[in-house]
Amino acid sequence: MSAGVAARPPPEGDPPQARIVPPPEFLSWPGPRAVLAALPGARAVGGCVRDALAGLPVRDVDVAAPLPPEAIAERLRAAGLKVFETGLAHGTVTAVLARQPVEVTSLRRDVATDGRHATVEWTTDWRADAARRDFTINAMSLSAEGDLWDYFGGREDLARGVVRFVGDPATRLAEDYLRALRFFRFHARYGRGAPDPAAVAAIRAAVPGLARLSAERVWMEIKRLLEAPDPCDALALMAATGVLAAVLPEAVEGGRAARLPALRRLVAAGLPPDPVLRLAVLVGEGPPRRIGVLAARLRMSGEERDRLARLLAEGEAPPEPGLDDDEARRLLALRGADAVDALWLAEARDGRDRAADRARAAATPVPVFPLTGADVLALGVPEGPRIGALIRAVRDRWLAGGCTADRATCLAWLRELAGAAAV
Repeated sequence: MSAGVAARPPPEGDPPQARIVPPPEFLSWPGPRAVLAALPGARAVGGCVRDALAGLPVRDVDVAAPLPPEAIAERLRAAGLKVFETGLAHGTVTAVLARQPVEVTSLRRDVATDGRHATVEWTTDWRADAARRDFTINAMSLSAEGDLWDYFGGREDLARGVVRFVGDPATRLAEDYLRALRFFRFHARYGRGAPDPAAVAAIRAAVPGLARLSAERVWMEIKRLLEAPDPCDALALMAATGVLAAVLPEAVEGGRAARLPALRRLVAAGLPPDPVLRLAVLVGEGPPRRIGVLAARLRMSGEERDRLARLLAEGEAPPEPGLDDDEARRLLALRGADAVDALWLAEARDGRDRAADRARAAATPVPVFPLTGADVLALGVPEGPRIGALIRAVRDRWLAGGCTADRATCLAWLRELAGAAAV
């Protein structure tokens, strides 16, 4: 990686393609405004430009500048911003003002790529920097005044709902195979109608290269896809290209995503954009070992792994549709925070509408069993397996009664059982 290029404004002959009137709101936020003012010729880039043009909320702002990273950091500090060297070796620093972080990256061009990582050098050529980005909708840049540079037709593609690679799709994929998964995520959020045929053909040919990706990055992209309002068409396309079988074989049977119709039906019914819950619908129940293998292969966090295991555990099935109050309390006592999710999964399995049951469960307070092992010890029962057996017996009676018995009633049952057991 090399550096040391001198700063200069955009080259002559590089006029903006349009001026956005009025400028997007994010350009007036304190952090981005201060960063753009401190760096001559800097522009907002990437997702903030794309989402502003799409009329979507902008959450994060990235900026690029025709300066080497050391000069960027120096100028930002001189302007009074806090600067964190979060990726200096890759040309990136993070500037913070008014609790608004802004990632700032030097313009770059690729010198060499290996399918996942690139060796880069700094440049002052905006078009060269845009040419190394993945999709046309992500390759636009915007000045502080609202001037738009769009070298590859990203604004038109965004309006048409087409996710298209910058330049040759096969070349872009060979540079970084993660772009294949990113294509489906962006297609789910921004695509409308038929996908770009050149992109689909190149992705199908690039499937073997997906084996080079780290599990963490694969799971990150799957999660982001599953968080889309409706990921189903993108998942169907992943299955058709062979990508789904390569990265999530548990969701594929006979070359197709067997449970995708159930996911599609549930998304239409309001299934929340919860990636672990949607993953559970896609892969279906299975033995704990199968679920453990899936979680380990994707390098899921411990919390994600445990939740997936709870959701897919082969245990007590939810009751028949049409929960009454007692059944709702029983389900909540058994499944806790996962009770509503269990009803979604039951509907995925049997296709029976459980909307009323989900509403009832969501509106019902989670009942708490009022006894603990200490209550058994207080009766003089010595420590040992008998304590757990007595607690389970009382809890079973409490569950059978709809979880309405109070502490006094449960203590009476416990004394009765403990006395009978002592005889």
